[in-house]
Amino acid sequence: MNISGKTILVTGANTGIGRITAEELARRGAHVVLAARSRERTQPVLDAIAAAGGSAEFLELDLGDLGAVRASAERYLQSGKPLHVLVNNAGQAGARGLTKDGFELAFGVNHLGHYLFTRLLLPLLEKEPGARIVNVSSKSHYRAKGIDYEAVRRSTPNVTGLPEYEVSKLANVLFTKELARRYPKILSSSLHPGVVASDAWRQVPWGVRHVMKLFMISNEEGARTTLHCATAEGLTNGAYYDKCEARRPSRFADDEAAARTLWDKSAEWVGLPRDSARNSRELSPAASNAASAT
Repeated sequence: MNISGKTILVTGANTGIGRITAEELARRGAHVVLAARSRERTQPVLDAIAAAGGSAEFLELDLGDLGAVRASAERYLQSGKPLHVLVNNAGQAGARGLTKDGFELAFGVNHLGHYLFTRLLLPLLEKEPGARIVNVSSKSHYRAKGIDYEAVRRSTPNVTGLPEYEVSKLANVLFTKELARRYPKILSSSLHPGVVASDAWRQVPWGVRHVMKLFMISNEEGARTTLHCATAEGLTNGAYYDKCEARRPSRFADDEAAARTLWDKSAEWVGLPRDSARNSRELSPAASNAASAT
């Protein structure tokens, strides 16, 4: 896929895999939108892209606050810019607590915030032939044995937060499967980037984090599969990728009924219709205008 002149939005692009992904996409000629909470922390990436002759801009996005997610999506819709590829990269692991809206922190940030953001931006993606959605998951989803929909409404019980992270990564794969089923003209994929020594693990207790990082790969290595899913030809819609190859996800992630249940529960929680035929353009005048513009 030739991405020169395309607009690609990357969440969590201020550090780690997200930064490497954004810089490489810009190097290949894309206009990259860096979506993150802090402009100050994102500015070095914007400066680096500009210094290399690339094109990028900042979009404020706090995935732990559904109201802020809506506001961010609305700002982008009102900008009149197209959207060719959405890379849902942002995430956190090992943090404990609740989001502003009362969801377990990993589930709320890693899945639910991205679910709402993606659905609100779908009218723009639907307009673009060859549009893509890339969801950065993890092979840790294999350890999750399903989603407890009562547990995701409670604060993180585990000291490391890793079991909750595993559930959120399972949700990423299930979300991808359902996106592919409901929106077959958009190429959706999920992936395992490798166990990367990124800032996503900063909330894991130091002793555990120190040992974990001994076995982790670099951010540059971790970005390879993300870049593959964002740009390579011949991908399979709804597939899960690891080391730039399609792999079979866990049996829980392959459960079509589970994917539909997650979609419906998520829609209810963020206040969107379940039916993909009635998408987010109904809830936003800007979205409706963007979808109908020529």
